[in-house]
This record gives sequence, C-alpha cells and structure tokens, in this order.
Amino acid sequence: MVELLEKVIQGDCLSILDKVDKSSVDMVYLDPPFFTNKKHSSINRDRTKKFSFADVWAGFEEYAEFMEKRLYKLYQVLKDTGSIFVHCDTSANFIIRALLDNIFGPEQFRSEIIWTYKRWSNSAKGLMPAHQTIFFYSKTKNFKFNQVYNSYSETTNIDQILQLRARDEHGVSKYATDDDGNIVFSSEKKGVPLSDVWEIPFLNPKAKERVGYPTQKPILLLERIIEISTDSSDLVLDPFCGSGTTLVAAKLLGRQALGIDISPEAIALSKKRLASPTKTESALLQKGRDSYLNVSKDALSILSGLEVIPVQRNNGIDAFIKNNFGFLVPIRVQKADETIFDAANKLAKAATSKKAYIAILVRTQTDNVLFPIVKFPDIVKIVDSTSLSVSNAISNLLSENNCKNTLKKSFNKYIKDFLR
Repeated sequence: MVELLEKVIQGDCLSILDKVDKSSVDMVYLDPPFFTNKKHSSINRDRTKKFSFADVWAGFEEYAEFMEKRLYKLYQVLKDTGSIFVHCDTSANFIIRALLDNIFGPEQFRSEIIWTYKRWSNSAKGLMPAHQTIFFYSKTKNFKFNQVYNSYSETTNIDQILQLRARDEHGVSKYATDDDGNIVFSSEKKGVPLSDVWEIPFLNPKAKERVGYPTQKPILLLERIIEISTDSSDLVLDPFCGSGTTLVAAKLLGRQALGIDISPEAIALSKKRLASPTKTESALLQKGRDSYLNVSKDALSILSGLEVIPVQRNNGIDAFIKNNFGFLVPIRVQKADETIFDAANKLAKAATSKKAYIAILVRTQTDNVLFPIVKFPDIVKIVDSTSLSVSNAISNLLSENNCKNTLKKSFNKYIKDFLR
C-alpha cells in the first residue's frame, strides 16, 4: 500500500517544479492569477489574520509569459496518462486557452468546464457574472478518466431508462427490437454521464470550510475534478495552492498531494487545514433545488391577484406583499394540517425576525376547537380567504333560511292551533 504524501512547499513554482521528477504527477489543478489587475485581500472569520496577493500586470505580454513558463514545466512533470485543469475567468481565458493549445496541443483539449453558481446581485450595468471556466487538457490521448453519473431528470421518459436504443439503417436512433418486433429492455443504466456544466454552490460567508483566503474555492468542486481524473493514491499537484483546498480534497479522497505557493501565509494556512480538514456539505446538491421550494402552488393560487414576492426556505412566510408604503408585508396562508393559532405563531415568529411592522395571515378553514377564543400575536392580522368567506356566507344564509323556515312552521302551527 502506498504511503500517502502530503507535502506543501513555499516558493515560486517555476523553480520548485525543477525538483519534481519528470512524468511523476497524475493530475495538475491550478487556480493561477486571473489577470484582474487588482490586489486581492480578505480576512478570516475571527478577524485575526489578513490574507492578500497582487494580481497586477504591465500587460497581456507579461501575464502570458508568466503563465507560459509555468504551464510548460507542468507539462513536463505530468505522466502520459495525466491531465491538467486550469481555472480562469473572462479576464484572460483566451490567453490560457491559446497557451494550452500551444503547449499540450489542440488535439489534447478535452473539455471547457463551466462552473456555475448563484451569487448576490450587484448594481453593475450588464449581465451579472455567475460562472468561471476550467480548461481540461490531457498530456496524451491515453489519459485516465473515471466516468461520473448524475440522476435522471424528473421529466425523463421512463422508456428511455428501461429500453435499449439502437440505430436503424439511416442512422436514426430508435428503440431496439428483436426479430419478432418485441422491444428489447436494456441492462440497468447508471444515470446521465456528467456534463461540462457544473452547478456547485459558491462558499457562503458562514461555510465551515471558509478560512478567509481570497479566491478560495469549495472542496466539492476540487473533489469532482480529482474523482474524474485520478485513482486512489495518485499524486495531485497544485502549483498555486493558496489556502490548500486542492490538497484537502485530495486527502479526503485518499490521494497524494503536493502544493506549492509563493506566499508563506498561504503555506501555513494549507498546513493547518491539512492537519484538521473541514468540509462543508451542500444541502442543495444533496437534496436538490426543488427541496428548497416550500411555497405550495395552492398558497400562491390563493394569493393570486396580489402583487407578491414568493419566499422559499422559510417555514413561517409564504410571500411578501409589495406596496407603496416603503416596506414589505409578510403574508402566510394557513395550511390544511395546521390550526389558525399555530399558523399565526409561525408567521409572527418569522415576521418578527424580519423586523416587519405587520403580517397578514389568510385563514382557509374554520378550526373545530373546544376553546375558540385565543389571543393571537399582535403583529398578525387575520383575513379569510375567498373560498372560506364564500363558504361562511353560504352557511350563514342556510342558517338564516333554516331559522326562518323553523319560525314560519312554528307560526303556522300556532295559527292552526289558535283557530281550532
């Protein structure tokens, strides 16, 4: 069994790579400077340590020369079965692509991986950036690759999963049949092969693994790259390791890891993270995006006609009512399985946390309780839904008619008895 290596070296990777054996590395991932021409800085959660690095260049030529020298050294240390993943954004992705084509060869291009994520909106004019690019190249055509499968979409036709596909004499895909015309069922399918668009959440400010390093990437992203391109005990190299995310992901997956960074602070942070790896699991990836959609269509239907902003991921509020008063009013629709009192308390708690002045609860049913007189939270104002109002109106009319009929019958009986 191979003893796992976890080594972190401080220095410029250009010189450090000369000490790495040629054709000894199974996979390279690098998150180099992006040619942003900015100084990046941030601070850790307890505000005890500040990290920074400069991504400032005299021009494209200087940046291209810097990257070309290092990419060539990385090509040399890669095994013939190895692959390289280069992280970049729109600032200089065209330079990176040209350099990789020149060094590895355009025929070794494998994928342009799009890492997409949700970010808070900004006030900049134009489309909000919500993705980064990872170029995937192999050293030769004999590269290592482990296929990963995702679950089928909920809208996938069950026939596509169960039945074998074949091509007819015209090359058109169709369901395979035997000599008698019967449909041929396929063996168990593994799912949908991983595509080149990856939706992996960006690290939020409260994520456990966030260490305050600028440009820190989520472990989940690096795990996926390592999973598809390496096997257990393979050597993973990150020449711009920064906070050490690649190294932590490699360790968690049972790979060997070598990290290089010119910053002493980055090296110290990487070693600290390797000593005690912390990974934030994504509820979005585990449960799926639909799991966050807790506002039912029935509730939104009841609120139709109102100008509202639906609220997800909140058990107390279904929506906010838009108005011209300068503030939003939370509103909730009583669920079929809850009393009006429980609904009011949930709404009041959620509305108070949002510092609302008033909250509206739409009552959808009449509670059958022994003690109907209860005190509701002052912030909550209760209105009846249209269906409940109509039902109550009909019930009242029926009651009034029954009462009138009863009185009428009693009066007629009285007259008959009186006239006898």
